[in-house]
Amino acid sequence: MALMVHLKTVAHLRGRGDRIAKVTFRGLPFYSRVAENCDDVAHFNETFRWPIASRLDGNEMLEIQVYNYSKVFSNRLVGTFCMVLQKVAEEGHLELTDTLIDDNNASIKTNVTIEIRYQSMDGTVGVWSDGEFLDVPDDRDGMFAFETDSLLSGQSHGSGTSPGRSLQGSIPTFRKAGKGVFSAMKLGKIKISKDDHKKGDEPAILDMEDLDRKAMRLAGSLDPDTISLASVTAVTTNVSNKRSKPDIKMEPSSGRPVDYQISITVVEARQLIGLNMDPVVCVEIGDDKKYTSMKESTNCPYYNEYFVFDFHVPPHVMFDKIIKLSVIHSKNLLRSGTLVGTFKMDVGTVYSQPEHQFYHKWAILSDPDDITAGCKGYIKCDIAVVGKGDNIKTPHKANETDEDDIEGNLLLPEGIPAERQWARFYVKIYRAEGLPKMNTSIMANVKKAFIGENRDLVDPYVQVQFAGQKGKTSVQKSSYEPIWNEQIVFTELFPPLCKRMKVQIRDSDKVNDVAIGTHFVDLRKISNDGDKGFLPTMGPAWANMYGSTRQYTLMDEHQDLNEGLGEGVSFRARLLLSVAVEILDTTAPEIMSSTEVQVEGVSNISESATGKIDEFFLFGSFLEATMIDRKIGDKTISFEITIGNYGNQIDGVSKPSSAKKKKKDGENEEEENELIQNSSEDEADEESDLVSVSCTPPMKPVITDRNYFHLPYFAKKPCVYIKSWWQDQRRRLYNSNMMDKIADKLEEGLNDVQEVIKTEKAFPERRLRGVLEDLSIGCSRFVTLANKDVNQAGRTKLDRERLKSCMREMDSMGQQAKQIRTQVKKNTVRDKLKLVQNFLQKLRFLADEPQHSIPDVFVWMMSNNKRIAYARIPSKDILYSIVDEETGKDCGKVKAVFLKLPGKKGFGPAGWTVQAKLELYLWLGLNKQRKDFLNGLPNGFEEIKAAQAGPGLQSVPPVSLIYNMKQVFQLRAHMYQARSLFAADSSGLSDPFARVFFSTHSQVTEVLSETLCPTWDQLLVFDDVELFGEASELRDDPPIIVVEIYDQDTVGKAEFIGRTFAKPTIKMCDEHYGPPRFPPQLEYYQVYRGNCTAGELLAAFELLQIGQGGRADLPPLEGPTDSERGPILPVPLGIRPVLSPLFHFSSRDSLPLLLINLAQVDRPRVDIECAGRGVQSVLIQNYKKNPNFSILVKWFEVDLPENELLHPPLNIRVVDCRAFGRYILVGSHAVTSLRRFIYSTPDKTSTNWATAGDISVNMDSEPSLRKMDTVVKLDAESDKEKKKKKKKKKGGMDEDDEPDERVLDWWSKYFASIETLKEVCSKTNQKSKEKKGSKDKKKGLAADGSEKRPVKAKVDELLVYNKELESEYGNFEDWLHTFNLYRGKAGDDDEHALDDDRIVGRFKGSLCMYKLPLSEEITREAGFDPNMGMFQSIPHNDPINVLVRVYVVRATDLHPADINGKADPYVVIKLGKSEVKDKENYISKQLNPVFGKSFDIEATFPMESMLTVSVYDWDLVGTDDLIGETKIDLENRFYSKYRATCGISSNYSVHGYNVWRDPMKPSQILAKLCKEGKTDGPHYGPGGKVKVANRIFMGRTEIEDENGLKKQTEEHLALTVLNHWEEIPRVGCKLVPEHVETRPLLNPDKPGIEQGRIEMWVDMFPMDMPAPGPAIDISPRKPKRYELRVIIWNTDEVILEDDDYFTGEKSSDIFVRGWLKGQQEDKQDTDVHYHSLTGEGNFNWRFVFPFDYLMAEEKIVISKKESMFSWDETEYKIPPRLTLQVWDADHFSADDFLGAIELDLNRFPRGAKTAKQCSLDMIRNEHELPTISIFKQKRVKGWWPFVARDENDEMELTGKVEAELHLVTAEEAEKSPVGLGRNEPDPLEKPNRPDTSLMWFLSPLKSIRYFIWHNYRWLILKVLGLILLLLMLGLFLYSIPGYLVKKILGA
Repeated sequence: MALMVHLKTVAHLRGRGDRIAKVTFRGLPFYSRVAENCDDVAHFNETFRWPIASRLDGNEMLEIQVYNYSKVFSNRLVGTFCMVLQKVAEEGHLELTDTLIDDNNASIKTNVTIEIRYQSMDGTVGVWSDGEFLDVPDDRDGMFAFETDSLLSGQSHGSGTSPGRSLQGSIPTFRKAGKGVFSAMKLGKIKISKDDHKKGDEPAILDMEDLDRKAMRLAGSLDPDTISLASVTAVTTNVSNKRSKPDIKMEPSSGRPVDYQISITVVEARQLIGLNMDPVVCVEIGDDKKYTSMKESTNCPYYNEYFVFDFHVPPHVMFDKIIKLSVIHSKNLLRSGTLVGTFKMDVGTVYSQPEHQFYHKWAILSDPDDITAGCKGYIKCDIAVVGKGDNIKTPHKANETDEDDIEGNLLLPEGIPAERQWARFYVKIYRAEGLPKMNTSIMANVKKAFIGENRDLVDPYVQVQFAGQKGKTSVQKSSYEPIWNEQIVFTELFPPLCKRMKVQIRDSDKVNDVAIGTHFVDLRKISNDGDKGFLPTMGPAWANMYGSTRQYTLMDEHQDLNEGLGEGVSFRARLLLSVAVEILDTTAPEIMSSTEVQVEGVSNISESATGKIDEFFLFGSFLEATMIDRKIGDKTISFEITIGNYGNQIDGVSKPSSAKKKKKDGENEEEENELIQNSSEDEADEESDLVSVSCTPPMKPVITDRNYFHLPYFAKKPCVYIKSWWQDQRRRLYNSNMMDKIADKLEEGLNDVQEVIKTEKAFPERRLRGVLEDLSIGCSRFVTLANKDVNQAGRTKLDRERLKSCMREMDSMGQQAKQIRTQVKKNTVRDKLKLVQNFLQKLRFLADEPQHSIPDVFVWMMSNNKRIAYARIPSKDILYSIVDEETGKDCGKVKAVFLKLPGKKGFGPAGWTVQAKLELYLWLGLNKQRKDFLNGLPNGFEEIKAAQAGPGLQSVPPVSLIYNMKQVFQLRAHMYQARSLFAADSSGLSDPFARVFFSTHSQVTEVLSETLCPTWDQLLVFDDVELFGEASELRDDPPIIVVEIYDQDTVGKAEFIGRTFAKPTIKMCDEHYGPPRFPPQLEYYQVYRGNCTAGELLAAFELLQIGQGGRADLPPLEGPTDSERGPILPVPLGIRPVLSPLFHFSSRDSLPLLLINLAQVDRPRVDIECAGRGVQSVLIQNYKKNPNFSILVKWFEVDLPENELLHPPLNIRVVDCRAFGRYILVGSHAVTSLRRFIYSTPDKTSTNWATAGDISVNMDSEPSLRKMDTVVKLDAESDKEKKKKKKKKKGGMDEDDEPDERVLDWWSKYFASIETLKEVCSKTNQKSKEKKGSKDKKKGLAADGSEKRPVKAKVDELLVYNKELESEYGNFEDWLHTFNLYRGKAGDDDEHALDDDRIVGRFKGSLCMYKLPLSEEITREAGFDPNMGMFQSIPHNDPINVLVRVYVVRATDLHPADINGKADPYVVIKLGKSEVKDKENYISKQLNPVFGKSFDIEATFPMESMLTVSVYDWDLVGTDDLIGETKIDLENRFYSKYRATCGISSNYSVHGYNVWRDPMKPSQILAKLCKEGKTDGPHYGPGGKVKVANRIFMGRTEIEDENGLKKQTEEHLALTVLNHWEEIPRVGCKLVPEHVETRPLLNPDKPGIEQGRIEMWVDMFPMDMPAPGPAIDISPRKPKRYELRVIIWNTDEVILEDDDYFTGEKSSDIFVRGWLKGQQEDKQDTDVHYHSLTGEGNFNWRFVFPFDYLMAEEKIVISKKESMFSWDETEYKIPPRLTLQVWDADHFSADDFLGAIELDLNRFPRGAKTAKQCSLDMIRNEHELPTISIFKQKRVKGWWPFVARDENDEMELTGKVEAELHLVTAEEAEKSPVGLGRNEPDPLEKPNRPDTSLMWFLSPLKSIRYFIWHNYRWLILKVLGLILLLLMLGLFLYSIPGYLVKKILGA
């Protein structure tokens, strides 16, 4: 099927010019050649052909765009022609001439003439042959057809937009139609760290050379230095696409154990359900459990305990572990306690959070035994997961007040609802097949002899693990094809916080069960949480399981593979399963309330539910087998290919004893009948005896060289083919193939863009636009293709939903890509690049298909019937489809496959050596499509059928191919140099040589000793290399070259350094050896060692065909020129880099070598060498006294290549000169990239922008001037005014908070700064509206402080950095670069030997590189010293004595060092030889110690410049352990232009807490800076102005001394300038402000994992200056002593608990209990109010609670011994919470708890005025109500409610209490003491209680009165009334007869 378009002419063009046309169909554009210099008619006369796989649709479009071509600018669109192909689809042929339309859709005069033909696959549209366009010349050699590839071939195409003109495709990519102009390509995703100016495949980049080259392409002459380096995209661009890319990284990265540290802080719990409980929190990860301490009788315990768990496991095992937090109530030694609730989450969820952590979040507890119950409480915790090399930024820990909002801070990832519902997860397990033997056959034979039946040797069952729970199916005894039909039901909250479900088939055994295979179900992939999403669903689908090889051995060394660790090396079984989720309605009555796992039976499903079984055909051909490891080279070798169990001859055949499935094994003879039914009718007779051939014939290898062998296949290539039967679910693989290809192409394009940005080339934005255009085309293509099949058999719900969601995602991605494309501008490239990288991740995620279909293909190398090495090839990669996009990327292509050792053997050095390299061709597809299976092979072969096949069978696949076409080549490998190689010797260097492999040949370069950057400059010539196949195809797709670099050792075998792949440039014998492709250009190839890089190789490779004339026709080789090197050929001139002379290096040295464990170094010298030229420093005569060099600047001239990328590395070596002229290498360092040292002259325009006249620059605009005034003036007022102001401001809230300057100390400053830091953080989080200029954060902060928070008293602030100061100021390397000197062998990643262990010292120097001669304006400058070159103003380097003052504020989150999960930290400071240990002041049992200390040390730079601050753990016995340390290079700070000696504060004051620390005043510092920077100024003017350079600054001019007198001063002005120094032109830079830096503590035993952080700062004062003042006092604030007096006056409406014995009435014996400190040991009780019948109690009782309180942190400080065995007291900090409880006293049984209330003394609701107004709302709506603080109010009285929770966890009111709280300081308490209870002094009067309190038998009358009257008075009254009525009635009746008589008788 194909569509052909013949573009004839374009007529009626305007003007003269070059034209080019772009023809696009289905998103795949072709470019015509450039029609040069044509007038109104352009004759193109070119044919474009699109092979198409799906039928041409009547409404598809063909688009032709005509451009005016320009070499310099972007092409300009003339017009567009679009046509609907309906007529073509019907008739198959069409000729037409039509006009174009312009951008505005208006028709223009220009017209185009084309002819279109279409041939469909089934021939319905008319048959035609390629030669039907007679007037088209043969396009094979001469003409260029320019095309960019479609999604398939991997090269993407850039489009550019020039201002004002929109343009779809820019300059074309040049390709010949049949032969790749650029086949000098790179393989693998190589990131080339070079500025590759010349790239053929990148239309976006226009430098002049590019244009020249484009011109030359069309004209033909070429200058050698402009030839393209290989394309950066590092992709084999093949035209015929018969080869696919090899994978560069050899070693499996998963499965290797890594260090992880999980730290969990349990802060507190709230709202726990239950009465008066004693809660403990249990933290469980995997099998490790840790408990907090127990808090008594509280529902909101505060713990603040920190736990650390260390793991050393592979990443996915780590991420599957479950973190479980549970609260247990009343646990003690004897009983385990009752579970209140739990919370579960897997580690992976935490790791995927930003910063890998949750900070201060609330976990919701739920009860696993009762899912109807709802929330059981909340735990507030921090969870962080740190892997090696992650650094976690903890938010700053100061007083936390804002996290009380529980609902807003839940411990849940983004996007998960707070109210999670319970759901049932149903995992249905139907059946499995293809299980391996899991028992020895000896036992089976014994059984058979006894019982007489043949049993299958495996007893399988399935175990499913999810969210920490396990479920198992029943065991099916002895069955290779077990049928379970059971479902396992998990009940878990939805959405679950556990990502993966683990399904494992296990073999039940009496001794121990072993895993047969494991499959992980990732819930993210089988569900979608969008608004059109779907619940997790999967299947019914087969899951393929892979693991160890199938032979059964008792001790399987690869058992881990079956557990799912590492890459499986063989097919184990497949399991039919499905997953479904149902959300539960927990209110339904019949629901099971427990979360236990259930196992139930399910009904069987039909065979066809998983799809119709179809016959698949797998064909493979081995074209080459080389690089076979020498250990196995002496035995015969064969290769086996298996898919599932088909083709597996040694151990695949587990024949089922049931005859149900005979299809399992491809070699069964009984299959014929099935075969006949399965195959189509006409083939049935032919194929009836087609037997699979899965193994190549054994063959003995032949030696290649010392290390490797190869198999002599030569012209006869063995083939294998296998027929297998699988459910036809190809659609799944097709869709994921399409997405994978889009993703590959996108990834490549992004790598390109990054490369362009990195090498600072022109127009990265154009390239990015091109990438986005490709992406949107790819996405729309996906949507059309994927939409085809909606009704295929065996489609599951997941297939339908996934298709819908993939199409939605791809559609929106395409739209977004279009949209982003329009927004890409030069300045937004980087941001947009990040966005697009998210697309890439999303694509990769979508492409991963969760439901398997066809198992992967394994290639095994067999020797002696043993499996040696394997490769695993995903079946989707080689799956065939008629639609090109859907085909697998390696289907029908030759791929270089490297075999590796299975399982653990493949880790480490063993995994780096190649076991064998195969050139392998694979094709997998339906049997009925198999006629195409040989199409991708290199042409020129004939098929050899199997002998027994007989004559008539045409369609039998061949068993081998004989190539009768062979070409002879000569390969020239130009090995120029390598750089940054891996150090393989103990000297820290290597003796490298390179070995080049091509086909079956290999050669080595010479060995260069002692270097990591060898320049071999050697040409290796391989003569008579035979390659098989057609010449033209070889030209496009040469085999790859493998280069391995080794380190030569004098003894033993050479050690492997790394490996890289390359592709040669090919010249056929009929081609001219000349530009543009020859001679080839040198390029960098990344060298890999396992998964890590090990250097780069600079080389070029060319493959020259030897024609009839023999070698004489080849370009001549110059003989060896220099006689010293003997017969070694150098790299020829056209290829080696062109050197431009006169690069001038100067270097200045000051060399503090930090000598760690070296032998005595006395007289070191530094050699600096580059490209064979170099300079030696002077000897340092006595290293110990002064390690500085006496001559500061040295220079040398060197010839370097003009292309920066080819610059050789610069080597720095330090040697020690010993007696008798011996030299010993101390250490070395190689600088690979010289870019950063190239000097560029400063831009004139920017430096002198304001020389003309003085421009008065008013610092900022007006408003900020005001800001400054605010800042400044607030300090200027006297204290009295301040107070008044405060009162006005705060409405009397804070009056006594800070009554005076005297109260302020350094900590006030510190806490104020932290507040600001937090505010800034939260502001940036809200993306603050006003963008604060980054100019002057400091001033900004202070100013904001004064403006935005009028409430806070003005406190001067400092800057708290939550990172090291170095990271803010570029490591202070502004004047010196520090080069680490290495020695010793480099460790590999696994043995975590970081390079730090190899550092033997540091060389400090500064390098600068510039072209000679220097430009005029530099040398003209005043005082230019030609010897100093660029280093005119370097500081002198004599030894200098410095006073170093180290302030250590505090440490946070230290790693626990003791068994009890705590540490006893103290600080140690080392500098040179002096060491200060602060051991006696250790802080007991604290992981967040506040040290608050300063240390003074004297040091001499440069000998002692590395300051180490360590935190140790104090131990009573044994040595103290190092917790962590941090190192600071003081010398860099000292000499830095940022002035890091002493931070500059924001305000100048001479006394108080903010006193100026530096011995130099601001004005002196300013004068010095101006003088050093040769800047005019400072000039102080009247009215508070100062002028520096041409800037004018304002400020105030007076200052107060201690006595309050004002004086005039210029210091404030000077300080203002210093704080804005970065605004001074030319010399300005940000000076280091007064600060506190936070540095991570690291421990050498646990490299890369933070052990805590330390907050500190360092001041340095040179000793030759005036001495600085005393150190600031930063000792920790002492807690202040307070006394809280609580008077309990009355209670009311307390619920009544007791029933009376006799009368049964309710009463309560009330008392109130209260405590303040976390534990109950200081609880106090009132007396008991007996027999309260109304719930009213009268007490008049006083509690007195003394406590120590830290105002700034809002915490109570308690010191107490943890247990009787503790050595010393431990300090706890807890929030101040007063707990009041109401109880019912019982004489004989335990008292009953009735209710409680907790009042946070800083924030509690105001009490109600009367008991009536007191209600539950005071607790419920705590957040809305105004709160008060006892520390502000001092005295409060009111009514508060008591609450408890009833059975349904609802809050209920259980009483009210009238209390009075009175807070006094310790001094006031002494003056006016009070008594406890009602005692003296200041006694309270006795309460007036009713008398029932007495017992009823003492005064029966009284109690009768009380009991009976009180309760039954209404009843009594009613009865009395009734009696009276009855009496009256009786009297009435009694007396009525008498009256009647009287009446009657008239008496």
